[in-house]
Parts: sequence; C-alpha cells; structure tokens
Amino acid sequence: MIEAVITLITTTALLLGSPGPAPLALAATGATHGIKKGTPFLCGILLGLSVAIVGTTMGLASLFAHWPELQITVQLLGAAYLVYIAFKIATAPVSPNVNASSVNAPLLKDGFILNLLNPKAYAAFLAIFSQFILPLTSEIHSYIATGIICLAVAAIVDTLWLCFGGLLRPLFQHPRQARILRILFAILMIFALVWALIR
Repeated sequence: MIEAVITLITTTALLLGSPGPAPLALAATGATHGIKKGTPFLCGILLGLSVAIVGTTMGLASLFAHWPELQITVQLLGAAYLVYIAFKIATAPVSPNVNASSVNAPLLKDGFILNLLNPKAYAAFLAIFSQFILPLTSEIHSYIATGIICLAVAAIVDTLWLCFGGLLRPLFQHPRQARILRILFAILMIFALVWALIR
C-alpha cells in the first residue's frame, strides 16, 4: 500500500507539476502580483482541478473519447482563455507601485476556468485513475482516496510554482526589467500551450 501511495504521489507530481501552461501562469502571477494576490488564482486552479478529478471519475474522459470534437472544442476554449491570461500578465502595469500591480491580477474565476477547460488535466487524471488507483477494499474508497491525494499533491506543487514566481518578484521592481520578464512569462505560457496542443 505504501508503495502504491508513493507511486501515486510521484506520478501526480510529475504530471501536474511539469512546466505546462497552468504552472507557468501561476509562476507569472506570483512574479507579477505577488503570492498574496496570486492566491485566489491558485485556489481557482485547484477548484478547476477538483472538477477535472470528479469529471474523470464520472467518465468525462470516455465522453471525450466517444466525441473527439467535444474535446477539441474544450481544448480550443482553454487555449483561448490561456492566451487571455498570458495577455493580462504581459500587459500588467510596470509601475513599482503595489496598487497598480493589483489591477490585472488573475482572480479565482480565471484559475477555475483555466483548469476547467484544460484537457491536459483530464488526460493526466485519466492516466492516473486508469493505472495508479489505490488498492483499497472498496472501489469507491479507492477513487476517493486517489482523488484526495492527487488534489493534495496538486495543491503543494501549484503553491510551489506560485512561490517560485513570488521569489522573482524583486526583479519586477524596475519597469524595463518587469516588462521584459512579463512578456517572457507570457511567451513561455504560449509556448507551453502550443507544445501541449501538438502533443
């Protein structure tokens, strides 16, 4: 059982913690707006992941398998929303004034929509729930325990991404540097999005 839990934690951390669009959006938010102002965005991302976990366990992944056009539609909506978040980060005010930086801070709803429309999250949980489900006596308990551990690991990994961005925040005190770094984060988010779509 302990080996199964360790395998589940490792797999979840690798699948959800790799530098994809959502982790990079968290890092960019932490760097641009700070950890405190990025927390609602983090909570929204975790709420969206919760829906992905429930959706996967209830067969949303098989729905996507039967109607691939539905998955493509959700993927395109998610991609468009991620481009919107990248644009908000790239165009955030470069003034070192803290109040100015809060103008475009992504909100809870932004994080929720981002992960709600993130096919990568559904694909990750489909892989986890098809291969790494915890071996408990009840199938329902196995799914619930696996989902709780996945969400806990995601919370830790995503918080680390937000904090990583927060550590870069001092670099954002100089307007020219801040603009370059924000645009770089936005480009990295778009690059990660394109990479995810190609794969």
